[in-house]
Amino acid sequence: MYTQALNTSDADDRHIEDAGRAAAFQARIDAEERIEPNDWMPAAYRKTLTRQISQHAHSEIVGMLPEGNWITRAPSLRRKAALLAKVQDECGHGLYLYAAAETLGASREELVDLMLAGKAKYSSIFNYPTLTWADIGVIGWLVDGAAIMNQIPLCRCSYGPYARAMIRVCKEESFHQRQGYEIMLTLARGSEEQKAMAQDALDRWWWPVLMMFGPPDQASQHSDTSTMWKIKRFSNDELRQKFVDATVPQAQYLGLTIPDPGMKQNADGHWEYSAIDWDEFKQVLAGNGPCNRDRLAARRKAHDDGAWVREAAQAYAEKRKHRQVAQAAE
Repeated sequence: MYTQALNTSDADDRHIEDAGRAAAFQARIDAEERIEPNDWMPAAYRKTLTRQISQHAHSEIVGMLPEGNWITRAPSLRRKAALLAKVQDECGHGLYLYAAAETLGASREELVDLMLAGKAKYSSIFNYPTLTWADIGVIGWLVDGAAIMNQIPLCRCSYGPYARAMIRVCKEESFHQRQGYEIMLTLARGSEEQKAMAQDALDRWWWPVLMMFGPPDQASQHSDTSTMWKIKRFSNDELRQKFVDATVPQAQYLGLTIPDPGMKQNADGHWEYSAIDWDEFKQVLAGNGPCNRDRLAARRKAHDDGAWVREAAQAYAEKRKHRQVAQAAE
């Protein structure tokens, strides 16, 4: 979809910051123009996008682990096939996003190495375990639902490659959300034991899902500049509120209870939720979540086990290059 070669510039002054270029750049942003890889951009804009897109890509790849564990244990062939397709989609999303990040000048190998070294973050939500089949339903319904709420505005991101990648990602995520909700609906309409399983999964995942949107606006480090550059269109708290307002009626239809006794609907129709435990969020980000170490260990093992594939591809590329050189010399 994208090529890193687009980032090659003939001009040595591409990254030179000056007031005139910065003002012209911001004017393009304000006019809703798309920024493309060969366009001049402030170094901070490039750095912010590289961080965000790479963390997004890492999240898609690590996000395969909680669900991949349930492919062979899904309750029917239909469920196995659907879950397998979903995990495959998540892998594809990671590839789209790594490709988009490469257009900013960062190699995929470099980004992956940072993640494997624990120096780059991925979404905190994937550091929680999937204990029952109902967790797979909740991930589709709530986790992917929250992702859609966050990602649809990214389809209008000021950076072209990221915005275009998100169009397909969001279409597929909407399928994942419906798949998860259908699992929850089946459980909620099943036996008392199945409904209890669904409620237990909702109880465990609700608060971590609300944390997915990031820290409250007053504590967010990057929101102001990301909004100014139209990388973000809504603040963390705005997206969190939109998600809550959309999700509470869905839980009511399922006959499930949101695990927040203090929740109430205000005069404007918005659902007010209780205070979030941001200490837990910070602990998970710091690497102390239930599955942080397991997730990174699994990714490192997969990376090491796949070394022979990368080596074979490199050897083939070298062999092909030498053959082309020899043919050209004849």
